[in-house]
Amino acid sequence: MELIDSLFGPHLDRLQRAMDRATRRQALLTENLANVNTPGYKRKDLDFNLVLEERLAGSAAGASPLDDETRQDRGDVRVDGSSVDLEREVMALAETELRYQALTDLTARYFSGLKNVIRGGR
Repeated sequence: MELIDSLFGPHLDRLQRAMDRATRRQALLTENLANVNTPGYKRKDLDFNLVLEERLAGSAAGASPLDDETRQDRGDVRVDGSSVDLEREVMALAETELRYQALTDLTARYFSGLKNVIRGGR
């Protein structure tokens, strides 16, 4: 595995981790939608910006698994105790889908560039 890492560098690893986070967030948001009418359910989310800020602030040395980055929302609570807002979940799903598409495009371009180099620019 170290050989592959040395060939592709940290760029591919970062893309993979970003895609993993997008996939994890998609699952959390889908779970929120499934529980939109469950009384007392607290929505869960994975805030990309918060994770990025924490990593840049120096907590990258003690990198936590994805489950530890999941945040429960303590925001607006409905009368039944649930914090799931249907419009917010759908908007977050669309945002996550766009982010994932951008990441897959970046990954495809990365491998296309490698293939171009291997072919000698032909």
